[in-house]
Amino acid sequence: MEGAKAQNTVGPDAVVRVNSTEPQSGLVTTDTNEKGGGQVLEMLFDGLYEYTADGKPEPANAESVETTDNQNFLVKLKKDWKFTDGTPVKASNYVRAWNFGAAGKNLQKQQDFFAAIDGFDEVKSTDSPVSEMRGLKVIDDYTFSIRLSAPNIDFKLGLGYMVFSPLPDVFFTEGKEKFGQNPVGNGPYKLKQWRHNVQLDVVRNEDYKGPKPKNGGITFIMYETYDAAYTDVLSGNLDLQDELPDSALRSFRKVFGDRAIIRPTAQTQSFVIPQFLDHFGPDEEGRLRRQAISMSIDRPQIIEKVFQGMRNASVDFTAKAVPGWRDDIPGNETLKYNPDKARERWAQANAIRPWSGAFTIAYNSDGGHKTWIDATTNQVKNTLGIEAAGKPYATFKQIRDELTKKTLTSAGRNGWQGDYPTQLNFLVPNYVTGGGSNDGDYTNPQFDALIEEAERTLDPARSTDLVNKSQEILLRDLPIVPMWDYLQAAVVGEGVTGQLTWNGRPDYPNITKE
Repeated sequence: MEGAKAQNTVGPDAVVRVNSTEPQSGLVTTDTNEKGGGQVLEMLFDGLYEYTADGKPEPANAESVETTDNQNFLVKLKKDWKFTDGTPVKASNYVRAWNFGAAGKNLQKQQDFFAAIDGFDEVKSTDSPVSEMRGLKVIDDYTFSIRLSAPNIDFKLGLGYMVFSPLPDVFFTEGKEKFGQNPVGNGPYKLKQWRHNVQLDVVRNEDYKGPKPKNGGITFIMYETYDAAYTDVLSGNLDLQDELPDSALRSFRKVFGDRAIIRPTAQTQSFVIPQFLDHFGPDEEGRLRRQAISMSIDRPQIIEKVFQGMRNASVDFTAKAVPGWRDDIPGNETLKYNPDKARERWAQANAIRPWSGAFTIAYNSDGGHKTWIDATTNQVKNTLGIEAAGKPYATFKQIRDELTKKTLTSAGRNGWQGDYPTQLNFLVPNYVTGGGSNDGDYTNPQFDALIEEAERTLDPARSTDLVNKSQEILLRDLPIVPMWDYLQAAVVGEGVTGQLTWNGRPDYPNITKE
C-alpha cells in the first residue's frame, strides 16, 4: 500500500496508525490463530484476565477465579460490564462461547484450547454445533463453574488469552460469518470499519469498564512489504511499525534515536516440513531428512548478516524470554550447524529411499522474509547438494489457508507469538496430537504423555522439568525446524510514545501522540 494519508490529531483523542496484515478470516475469537486478526481481536474483546506489558495476568472481567486444586474453578464476574451493543456480559456469554469453540461441527481453529475442560472429547467429535461440555455450568447470571478432566497447571494463567473471551448473544443469532465481519466485543476498542486488504479502524470504547485507552483509536494499515511501511513511518504517515525490514536493522537506532524500541520477546521463527509431504513422513527417512536440513543451516551467520544480531539462534522450541527456558536440553545439536553430520544423515535417508525433487520453503512476500529464506535454502543447497529455494506467496493468509487445508506442497514458514507466558503455550497447540496449530500433523504418544504429566502436576518446578524432557523428543523428531527467537525492533514517529509487550505486540491502548 502506498503512503497512508496522514492524520494530524494529537492528544487523548488521537488515532494511531500502525502496520498490519489482512486477517486470515473473520474476526472471531475462537477461529483466529494468526497475528493480523489476533492483534485486532485483543483490542475488541476482554476475558476474565488481561496481561500487563510484562506478561503478568490481572483481573479484567473477573471479580474472582477461585481454585484449590487446578481442576475445579469458581468464576465470579463483575456485574457492570457490557458489550458494545449495550447488552450485559453474563456467565452464559462465556459458557456458550467456549462450547461453540469446542464443538467439532463448528471447525474452529482454536478448538483445542478448550481441551482441558471435562467433556471436550465428546463435544469435539459431535455433529451438533450446540453441544455442551459437562465441565461448564452457569450458576447464576454472573457466576459459572469450570471442571477440568484433570488438574492443569496452565489453565488459569491462560484465561487472559482472547480465545477465552465471551461472545454476545448476537453472535449466536446472526452467525459466525456475518458477525466476523462486524464483531461486537467488550474490550477497550470497538470496530469502526474494515476495508479488506487496505485498513481496519477501531475506536475507543467509551463504555469500557477497564483502564481507558490513552488514544482515540487504532488504524491497522495493511502493507504489502515492511519496506513500504518503513517509508511511511519515516515520512510521518505511520505512527508505529512493530516489525522492521531487514534493510533498516543496521541503521534504525541511529535514524530514530530514542524513538527506536528493542525488547526481548516471546516470539519464534521457524519453518514446518509437513509430515504429509513425500520423503518427510513420520518414519525414519523423514526424521533423518529433517535433521539433515536443520543441521545444514548456520543460524548465527544468518542472524548476523541478515538481522544485524537482532535474533537469538534457537536451541529449543520455546523462546529465551519465557520462564523455564534452557540452553542445554539434551539433543539440541540438531539445531546447530554441522555440515558433515547433515550430509551423513541425508545419505542415511537416501539409503532408505533415494531423494527426488527439490526442497522449497513457502514464505509470504508481505512479511519481509525473502532474505532469510533465500539464505536458508542456499545453505541447504550448498551443504546437501540438492535443489533448494524459496517459494513466495503474496500473503501469509494464503500459506495459512493451504496449511489448514493440508494442501501445501512445500515446507512453509511459520512461527509463534506467545498467547500467555509459559512454555506449555508454545508446545501444546503446536505439537500435541491434533493441536489447533499443529501444522505438520505431528504425533508422538511419548511426547503427548509427558506434556499431559507436566500439565497435571501441581509443582511448577516439576512441570518445567517435564516440559524440557518432552523437548528432547521434539529435538529428535523436528516437527518444525526452529530458527530463532526475537530481539524485537520497532520504531515510532515524531511525538509518538509507545512500547512493546512481553510477546512483541505493541501496547496499543497506551500509545500516545502529542
